[in-house]
Amino acid sequence: MNKLTKIMLWLILAAPLIYLAVVWNRIPATVPLKYDLNGDPLRYGPKSAMLTALGVLIAVNIGLYFLLVNLHRIDPKKKYTKENVPKMRRLAFAICIFLTGICCFIIYSSITASPKINSKIIVVGVGLLFTVLGNYMFTIKQNYFAGIRLPWTLENEDNWKKTHQLGGKLWFAGGLLLALAGMLLPEKSIMVFMFSIIVILTVIPTVYSYMLYKKQPH
Repeated sequence: MNKLTKIMLWLILAAPLIYLAVVWNRIPATVPLKYDLNGDPLRYGPKSAMLTALGVLIAVNIGLYFLLVNLHRIDPKKKYTKENVPKMRRLAFAICIFLTGICCFIIYSSITASPKINSKIIVVGVGLLFTVLGNYMFTIKQNYFAGIRLPWTLENEDNWKKTHQLGGKLWFAGGLLLALAGMLLPEKSIMVFMFSIIVILTVIPTVYSYMLYKKQPH
């Protein structure tokens, strides 16, 4: 990682804290802490509680980034070689941007006139993330930390490869569908649609992988 990329990474990771510091005095003393599927507040609390939640998200963001870029060091299978690091670093960078965007969106929502969260923006963001993840599924090698980690994919390299080829295509197409739906569907039904698509994108590769496993000689 060159120096400019390192600077960009830490600026992205620090962006929510910088943004929060700038707008802190504009945030009401009481803010929404929980929302329903339509983006309406269900529970309110002090803004200090929001600070705690953001701190956890930022810590997860940092931890996930360094986990993904160091898979070759900690993978028990020792199959995830250093040559895969650039691919995982780009993937980790994309996830880092997504989680930072979520943090900044939470802060922005807390200072707007309406406490309601625009669920359409969330769905579009999730859809775009799925397209990125789907694109990288084709190149993910067997490991215990990233990918479709099932007992039969972890034990059989051919199963892993075929499952991720199907999963990559589905996640890429499903992500595009989600992003499009986020722009076109009414807000009342958009979250139900998103969770339905996520279930489909999870179940189909899992069932396919199990079918491959059953066909293998034991």
